[in-house]
Amino acid sequence: MTLANLLWISAFLLPTLAVAGLGITHVADLGGWALRLRDTITKYAAATLIPGGILAVQGPAAGTAELPWLLLGTNVAVDDIARPLLLVAVLLYAAALIATYSSRTERAHVLSSFLLVSFVGNALVFVAADAVTFYLGFAAMSLAAYGLVIHERTGTAIRAGRVYIVLTLVGEMATLAALLMIVSAGGLMLADAPAAVAESGHAEPIVLLLLIGFGVKAGTVPLHVWLPLAHPAAPPPASAVLSGTMIKAGLVGWLRFLPLGEIAMPVWGTVLVIVALVGAFAALIPGVMQDNAKVALAYSSISQMGFLTVLVGAALAEPVLAPACVLAAVVYAVHHGMAKGGLFLGVTVWRTHGDGWIRYWVIGGLCLLALAVAGAPFGSGAVAKYAAKEAIAPAGFLGVELADLLPLVGTISTLLLLRAGWLLLSGPRDHAWGVDGAIVSWSILIIGGTVLTWLLAFQWSPLLSVPGLAPAPMWDAAWPILTGLLLAGAGVLLSRSERTSSIVRSFWSHTVPAGDLLIPEERMAHRTGVALQRGANALSDQRAASLSKAQAALHRTARGARRVERLEHRLAGWVGSGAVTLVCAGALALGTLIAVVILT
Repeated sequence: MTLANLLWISAFLLPTLAVAGLGITHVADLGGWALRLRDTITKYAAATLIPGGILAVQGPAAGTAELPWLLLGTNVAVDDIARPLLLVAVLLYAAALIATYSSRTERAHVLSSFLLVSFVGNALVFVAADAVTFYLGFAAMSLAAYGLVIHERTGTAIRAGRVYIVLTLVGEMATLAALLMIVSAGGLMLADAPAAVAESGHAEPIVLLLLIGFGVKAGTVPLHVWLPLAHPAAPPPASAVLSGTMIKAGLVGWLRFLPLGEIAMPVWGTVLVIVALVGAFAALIPGVMQDNAKVALAYSSISQMGFLTVLVGAALAEPVLAPACVLAAVVYAVHHGMAKGGLFLGVTVWRTHGDGWIRYWVIGGLCLLALAVAGAPFGSGAVAKYAAKEAIAPAGFLGVELADLLPLVGTISTLLLLRAGWLLLSGPRDHAWGVDGAIVSWSILIIGGTVLTWLLAFQWSPLLSVPGLAPAPMWDAAWPILTGLLLAGAGVLLSRSERTSSIVRSFWSHTVPAGDLLIPEERMAHRTGVALQRGANALSDQRAASLSKAQAALHRTARGARRVERLEHRLAGWVGSGAVTLVCAGALALGTLIAVVILT
């Protein structure tokens, strides 16, 4: 066995063995040593991700691994798409595991188990080289995420888990149907999948199923409703990986299977751009009308994923844009994964370190991450958004260039992040715990996020343009944020004005329930159920009436039958039989006599 193969096996076997150890020590009553072993595994669970990190650093030099005896043949490789996303997954999951243990999360070993299973599936999605392996990882990650959502076992968590699993299963069925058609068209290997879809006679339904199946995971409107429910229900470490790397699995699915660069599909590309822009901008209203910081951050993720989806839609509509759009989407996914994952972990860090001298470092770190998400100059967001604008510069939508619309997403992000920051700073927090593993790993995310994005843009994706130090690129990155700050400042002034304060207070007194579109959908479903129940009751009443009438008819028929039966019984006797015979004979004789008289 070569060193490369050993590294591949270790990358997936070590987390799996850790999950097995946690499971055994959880269900088996083996004494105090089992509890100590469980605590040790939970404490050092992040170390099992080291082989995956080494694979990501090595990149294509890590080679490929083939297991022809597993399933239909398992193939994994680290290519230009998988490499940065795998590294983000390793860093985010490691930070989440460390925060889970250090922050004294309830049932930390259970949460760590689901995080490890999710990592195995998530990493498999990124490095899979064939459709079967991809779907295996996608399904494992999706189902394990259910355990993250319902971890706290509250009523809110159970409801969020129910919504999540229903939408996930819908997405899984659509994805499976699409992959079956792709494989049957010759796209078993991911390198062949886009061309297989383009040459298939069922390209249109395949693309539709892919947009639905992966759109659920990517949080695309109107399939996004699980995100605002899952984030406040799940513990912050789980929210970090949900928003930071799991929703990127939907993006990777699109990049791997859609016929990007193969054929032009302007209709589907336009549809995707429309729903992406709706999600990017419409997330503002429900996002700012929240009273939970994590829900506001979830709507920020929906807006940011709308930005990403625009790149995919543009590449689907115009094949010539595909290479640059794919690379820009990967860079943006890396930036957003690190920054947004850091913000969600920052919720835990603030609640456990938001007091004492260390609070100033926490506030500074949260501000840096928020500026990065909004796209401030010199940050990772500026690099990612500049690359995206350059990639779609030739594309237009309804007479407007997309490159002119996308910077406004930075304004939306600024307003949503300001709302989340206000809710977080004004919310409850514990006494300072001092420096621990959670704040150390979180600090690494803050520093590593920007460094990793610049490294990706310079070294791993050299075809992309990066912003320089000229005034024009810096102003392009700064004005959307300044616009958001001005709008927020105007809102504050209006709230303090005697003439408008009542209107503003009335506005802020209302909140949009997390899940927005889900609420009227649930009401409609309830009304539909009530109507169906009433219809069923009416049919039941009608059936009962018809049954009563039928029973009455049968009763009358039975009485008639009994009369006929008595008559037959009497006719069967000699007396009755003879009397009838005489009557019949007399009638026959009388008829014959009348006939003879008439004829003569």
